[in-house]
Amino acid sequence: MTALEIIAFGLGIANVTLVVLRSIWNYVFGLAMVALYAVIFVDAKLYSDALLQVFFFVVQLYGWWNWARVRAETGEIAVGVLTTRERALWALGCAIGALAWGYGMDRFTDAAFPWFDAALAIVSVVAQTLQSRRKLESWWLWIAVDIGSVALYAAKGLRLTMLLYTIFLALAIWGLIDWRRVERRRVGAA
Repeated sequence: MTALEIIAFGLGIANVTLVVLRSIWNYVFGLAMVALYAVIFVDAKLYSDALLQVFFFVVQLYGWWNWARVRAETGEIAVGVLTTRERALWALGCAIGALAWGYGMDRFTDAAFPWFDAALAIVSVVAQTLQSRRKLESWWLWIAVDIGSVALYAAKGLRLTMLLYTIFLALAIWGLIDWRRVERRRVGAA
């Protein structure tokens, strides 16, 4: 456990708690957290996770812009759901992405757990993208990622990060419940 990991841990809790609460300020903490975790994951030879942090940084900027735009238009951070067709396309994209990324990590790097890490990374990409678009399904994906990440980080000895993802799991369950309530209220008002 390093000072960097401790700081990233605190930033992560603040970030995800604010996402659950649909606060646009989550992005300030999220940008700082992913920058620190990029360094942590390179040191742990979890290259998929390290590259994922670069993606998260960019998508955090997109999410911040998107949430600010929606809030300016409607006065709140609205929540929506995917159609059945959209769910199927995102699932197919996850499968293809995980296989391609896993192959690359296995073939061209000395990555620890290349296939498992790649699958978690790709599902995280989809989850973060859907969350930036305020889609309820993002929380289901985060729940799956958090469960897998707890196991991965335990295997790599990243105990504090493992604890963080255990907390993220609880926050993701809370987020799913709360965003579902918001979506049902929106549908009921329509």
